[in-house]
Amino acid sequence: ERARDYLHKTGRFIVIGGIVSPVHDSYGKTGLVSSRHRLTMCQLAVQSSDWIRVDPWECYQDTWQTTCSVLEHHRDLMKRVTGCILSNVNTPSITPVIGQPQNESPQTIYQNNNNISNKPTAAKILGKVGESLSRICCVRPPMERFTFVDENANLGTVMRYEEIELRILLLCGSDLLESFCIPGLWNEADMEVIVGEFGIVVVPRDGADPDRIMNHSSILRKYKNNILVVKDDSNHPMSVVSSTKSRLALQHGDGHVVDYLCQPVIDYILKSQLYINASG
Repeated sequence: ERARDYLHKTGRFIVIGGIVSPVHDSYGKTGLVSSRHRLTMCQLAVQSSDWIRVDPWECYQDTWQTTCSVLEHHRDLMKRVTGCILSNVNTPSITPVIGQPQNESPQTIYQNNNNISNKPTAAKILGKVGESLSRICCVRPPMERFTFVDENANLGTVMRYEEIELRILLLCGSDLLESFCIPGLWNEADMEVIVGEFGIVVVPRDGADPDRIMNHSSILRKYKNNILVVKDDSNHPMSVVSSTKSRLALQHGDGHVVDYLCQPVIDYILKSQLYINASG
């Protein structure tokens, strides 16, 4: 919510939705509880939100998925559900819709006729994306103009519409951004895709300076324009949120856990006896 508010304030973005994607059980982090519990806690945390949803795809895979592959999955999902692809406005597209059976007669999304009122507009297509993907996390960035291509058109020509620019961004804290600077921790090819093709929204944590962090990585410096740092009131109540601090508070019976978690999540943790040691 803090990131969305900032992106809206810039006047450069319209945030359609947000996705919470819990990591797979085989990620291997010490103390990681079952994805069954983590999915439930996330769903309880966003149950009152009208734009954030929890996606179980990452948890349901056979093994751990890289951050890059998760982003690519949601980008491909957006393409499949809308029946459209994104292509450079100056380049004719010959790419089939992802997931579209090649021997099946496609269904027309938009009729190609002379009635101006029936032609797609930014509002219509953004509405279609938001409705079909159940508030998928997309924003409209200030980038080279793109075109929606209706590959389902059955009138012998491909219809192209300008003005629509969709993008999925990775939202993270400055601690994750700093991990990009640790040699060997991230696959460099993945970093190129994450920062170069998708982009990152960074929420500063514990006084960390994202600009200083970016200067320690050649890839982060290269794509600095694709990294958006949330700059707002440092006393914002969300600035204290930390999953690590939440777990520690639970383990030590610290009442300050209410500063980090909403009550439905706390109730579930207590009921399921998660993160709580014998003394707690």
